[in-house]
Amino acid sequence: MSKIPTTVITGFLGAGKTTLIRHLLQNAKGRRLALIVNEFGDVGVDGALLKGCNDQACPEEDIVELANGCICCTVADDFLPTMMKLLDRPNPPEHIIIETSGLALPKPLVKAFQWPEIRTRSTVDGVIALIDADAVAAGRFATDEAALALARAADPSLDHDSPLEELYEDQLACADLLILNKADLVDVEALMRIEGDIAGHIRKGVKIVRADHGAVDASVLLGLFAGAEDDLEARPSHHDQDADHDHDDFDSFVVKAGEMESVEPLLVAMSHVIAAHDILRIKGMIAVHGKAARMVIQAVGPRIQHYFDRPWGADEARVSQLVIIGQTGLDKAAIEASIKGAMSIGAR
Repeated sequence: MSKIPTTVITGFLGAGKTTLIRHLLQNAKGRRLALIVNEFGDVGVDGALLKGCNDQACPEEDIVELANGCICCTVADDFLPTMMKLLDRPNPPEHIIIETSGLALPKPLVKAFQWPEIRTRSTVDGVIALIDADAVAAGRFATDEAALALARAADPSLDHDSPLEELYEDQLACADLLILNKADLVDVEALMRIEGDIAGHIRKGVKIVRADHGAVDASVLLGLFAGAEDDLEARPSHHDQDADHDHDDFDSFVVKAGEMESVEPLLVAMSHVIAAHDILRIKGMIAVHGKAARMVIQAVGPRIQHYFDRPWGADEARVSQLVIIGQTGLDKAAIEASIKGAMSIGAR
C-alpha cells in the first residue's frame, strides 16, 4: 500500500499560509485533498476562511480544525487521532495538507510521522515555510548584530535570544521549500538581500520561490518526495534538547461585539494599539449591519486589510470577534478597552 503524501505548511503569524492554501485548493487540478488547520487562540479564523472556499478539491467535511493549542504541543492528543480518522476513511484523500499555527515548531510535527500508527501509511512529502518578505525587510525578525554584541559585552550573563527569531530560524531550518511571499511589497534589492540572509539558515539544495498573494502552482508545492520524517537529523532546532516545548512567550485573547454600522473607528483604533503595544497579529470577522457577507479583518505589523468574504450562514451568529496575538506581557486591559470602545462607536 502506497503512503499518502502530506505537506506541512509553516511560517510565522501573517506570512500568508491561509492565502497560499486557498490558492492551492482553487487550483488543485483534480487532486482530492484533505486539510488540517491548526491555530493559536480560541477562535478558528483560518479554518473559517478556508471553509468559505467551497472548492470541490477539498469540501468542507475534509477540513479539520485543531484550535486552542499549537499542534507541535498536542501531537498525541489531537494530531494523531485526526490523522488516523483521515487515513481510515473508505475513500481516503490523495494528499493531506497541514497548516500549522504561526507559533508552531515544525520539527515535532514531522517527528510524529515516525509513530507506528501512521509511519507505514503516510509520509511528509515536504515542509514548506512561508516568509513575509515585507516583515523581514522591516527587521521584525532580524537581530541587530552590532547592538547584540554591545549588550553581551555589557552583561554577558543576559540571555538575548529572541523567541521570535528562534521560531523563525527553526521554521527555515526544517523547510524543503521556501516561499518568499508578499514579494510585491518589497523592492528587488531588498528581496536579494533577504534571500542572501535566508541562505545561512536553510539546508543545501532548498529552493526559494518568490510569490505575490500566495499564488504558487500546485506542481511546485506538491510532489517534493522529501520523506522528511526520515531526515530529522538534517533539520536542526533551537529546541532539540528541550523535553517539552510551550508557548509561554506568547499571549492571545479574543475581543467580541455585535453588529457594526461602520468599521472605520475600529480600523483607526487598531492602528493606534498596534503602534502602542507589542501586537504581532490581529485577525477576525466583523458583522456589518445591512451586509449579507462577513467582513474579514487581518493585521500584520502596521498593515491592516479588510474585505468581505462570503455570506453568513443561516445558522451562524452575526457576531464580531477579533483575535489579538502578541508576546507575553501584552497590556490586555488597555488593548481590549481601545478595541471594544471603537466597536461600540461603530456599533449599530
